[in-house]
Amino acid sequence: MALNTLIRRAFPSEIETLADIAFVAWERDLLPFLSGAAASRHAEQERLLAAVRDGLDRIIVAEVNGVAVGWCQRARGRAYVPFLFVTPLLQNNGVGSALLRRIESMLELEGADRIQLDTLADNVRAVNFYQHQGYQILALKSEGRPGHETQMSVRLEKRLDPWTGPIDDIGQ
Repeated sequence: MALNTLIRRAFPSEIETLADIAFVAWERDLLPFLSGAAASRHAEQERLLAAVRDGLDRIIVAEVNGVAVGWCQRARGRAYVPFLFVTPLLQNNGVGSALLRRIESMLELEGADRIQLDTLADNVRAVNFYQHQGYQILALKSEGRPGHETQMSVRLEKRLDPWTGPIDDIGQ
């Protein structure tokens, strides 16, 4: 099913909505692979709310029929995507792909020649999604704090085609 998806910047008035989208997606798609402190619902809700609040200026939102249904955040100062979430009911409809393409285009205009992101190694569905988008596995790494259970994650990377020409309003 093709959706008429608008990609736009995030607004301060939707911080809680975006955090809720992330939490629902995290709960369905990531929580099954986590245990111990990493599986704390309350801690994750707080972490996601803080991530949205602190990174609002680097978040783009996918909107369908006037409703936010997903979002993607880029890291400050580097070509890295720490967060990509789509409400579970609309996954597999091109929303995540549209968000990634837009972030990639923005980075290409800034001259980036590659983009990276991480996902849980056990989340085969996510790894397959990113590979379908042209990302390649770069490394397998262990994540977690000392003394806590660790999780394995996959670092993925995609080569970009950086824009090297002038950017102006005239269209030369």
